[in-house]
Parts: sequence; structure tokens; C-alpha cells
Amino acid sequence: MSRRVVVALLGPVTWTPPGIEPARWRTALAEDVVDLLATLNEVETAVAVTAQDRWLADAVVWPGTPVYEVPEPTPNAVFAALDGPAAVYDQVAVVVADAPDVPGLTLGKLLRPLTTRPVAVAPVEGGGTGLLGVAARLPVPAWLPALDLDRTGPAEVRRAAPSPGDVAVTAGWHRMRGPADLAALDPAVEGWEATRALLSGRPA
Repeated sequence: MSRRVVVALLGPVTWTPPGIEPARWRTALAEDVVDLLATLNEVETAVAVTAQDRWLADAVVWPGTPVYEVPEPTPNAVFAALDGPAAVYDQVAVVVADAPDVPGLTLGKLLRPLTTRPVAVAPVEGGGTGLLGVAARLPVPAWLPALDLDRTGPAEVRRAAPSPGDVAVTAGWHRMRGPADLAALDPAVEGWEATRALLSGRPA
């Protein structure tokens, strides 16, 4: 059976709601994503950060959660940290930390295609640029381009592949990158407690 890991990449956050301190917002988003990963079945979970953001990982991880320090906040850096002769995983998914209400099922669908394809990507829902996450079998294909989760789209990854069918495009979800995304948060949906609590105390 393949050994799989889902890694929350605690990269920079590009937008903060008015009235909220950016570091508190970033921490709340990361906490909700990390808490979600802890509920996933049949996968291991981890966090990746740059050295300067180690404080954020320390603030949100569960005891025993592996934390990987990477030179830059990109999926490629995470794949490099987990690949190589000493690799312990067969499949790795890297997901953003600014999607606090993403369903666990959506993240599970990111890994599912790796049984038959080397790479899978989940787009940003709602027409935004970038990706929700990317998954790959190890060793990572040499053709995989440099990925920027804020800018790279599924079409760009498919163009780099020997065949477009080598890249599966799975279900997407919204990220918290502007007022419209904030409005997409559904109070009736369980989870995202840290983000919910922070927003409830925000000045009107």
C-alpha cells in the first residue's frame, strides 16, 4: 500500500480583512487547515514553512506533526525535501494554508488520481488564479515546472507534461484572497473555528 502524506504549505497570505492584524489572520487560517488535515484518514500529515516562518508552524501544529523547513514556500521545495534516496513516501500532496473551510473530501480527491497518473492539481474555485494544491508521485517527474500556488494554473502544468493526460485536474475550492472569498464562507459548514472566531470579533 502506498504511503501518502498531505503537507500544508504555510506560505505568505496575500490579503487580510480590514480590522484584523495580518499575523493573527494568517495564524487562524493555518490553524484551521492544519486541524482539518488531522482528521484525514489513511494519510499522514505534515507542515512546511520557511525558516523565518517557523513561528507559525510552532503555533498551529499538533504534537508529533512533522515540520519541514524549506528554502522557499513552493510545492517544488516541499517535493525536494521529501524526495530522494531516503524518501519514505510514495505520494505527496501540497496544499495551501488559506482555505480554512476546504472539505477533507476535496483534499482526498487530490491524491486519488495518483494511482494512474504522476501529477494531480486542484484549481482555485471561482475563477481565481493559482492552485488549491498539487500532488505527485515520488520521484517527482522531471518535467514538473516551477509551481507558484498563487499564479500557476492547471493548463500551465498540463502544457509542461509529455501528455496533458499525465496531469489530473481535481475538484477545486476557494481561497481567502479577497472580500468575495470571505463572503463565500458558509457559517453552516462545520470547521474553520479559528477563522470564524477571529472574524466574529472583527470591528464592523
